Amino acid sequence: MQTPDARTAQRPLNLLSIQSWVAYGHVGNAAAVFPLQRLGFEVWAIQTVQFSNHTGYGAWRGQVMAPEHVAEIVQGIAERGVLGDCDAVLSGYMGDANTAGAILDAVRRVREVNPDALYCCDPVMGDVGRGVFVRPEIPDVMRDRAVPQADVLTPNQFELELLAGREVRTLEDALLAADDLRARLRPEGPRLVLVTSLITEDAPGGEQTAHIDTLVVSEDGAWIARTPLLPLDPPRNGTGDAIAALFFGNYLRSRDVPGSLSAAVSSLYGLLDLTHRAGTREIQLVAAQDEFVRPSHVFEARRVR
Repeated sequence: MQTPDARTAQRPLNLLSIQSWVAYGHVGNAAAVFPLQRLGFEVWAIQTVQFSNHTGYGAWRGQVMAPEHVAEIVQGIAERGVLGDCDAVLSGYMGDANTAGAILDAVRRVREVNPDALYCCDPVMGDVGRGVFVRPEIPDVMRDRAVPQADVLTPNQFELELLAGREVRTLEDALLAADDLRARLRPEGPRLVLVTSLITEDAPGGEQTAHIDTLVVSEDGAWIARTPLLPLDPPRNGTGDAIAALFFGNYLRSRDVPGSLSAAVSSLYGLLDLTHRAGTREIQLVAAQDEFVRPSHVFEARRVR
């Protein structure tokens, strides 16, 4: 069996990304696919919804794709004889329990022909201040079905609390919650938990209002990358989708956990800084594309355990 490094030397890495899609703006696959392509990935995108714009506007048009749509597209890829060339699967917004089942079946099919393939689950369910914004059955589906199949999990702070069933107010709380989730991930995988946004009460020097942390916990340790908290009001949709893709993509290429954290956080900060300076509601994904490969500001990962 070839190692991931050997496969990388022969061809670009292929990644199956199953998420939502919007025609205007950048969330779901519309936030994840382009950064991954700029990192050198061939991205096979499957849409779980096709909307005119993200739902944060309060009005949108389009439709939710049936679970059979996901299964049919995966079947079509399999019929091309290339499913064994898929190196990884990334999932985001699932919509309903049936969609979740179709996504997890896709993960199963990929692993049957490529046991080395990794699955990153971005458990899109809610956020601080908004609460749960998915259908009521989704948190249980994430906890009971998706998490045990995942190699990499990328919750925000709200989703971390929801999945772990514990409040996160301090760094130690976050580490304990991440450890709890790591124990539930697929035993054969790297068991990585990336907390994409973390604000705790015990940040050094009372800096919690001026900075935001991103935490990654692995078998070998835990690291934090801290960036200034930009005054984006309202917060920009799609940032969680983008950093999940950036971290997973960098990790697939390097297998360097703290290095991937630093690269992802630095790229996201460059994207958000440009968005802030442009004064736009939608993240400036195309304008900031060089940030994905050569970030203007590098924020190093600091070991916290």
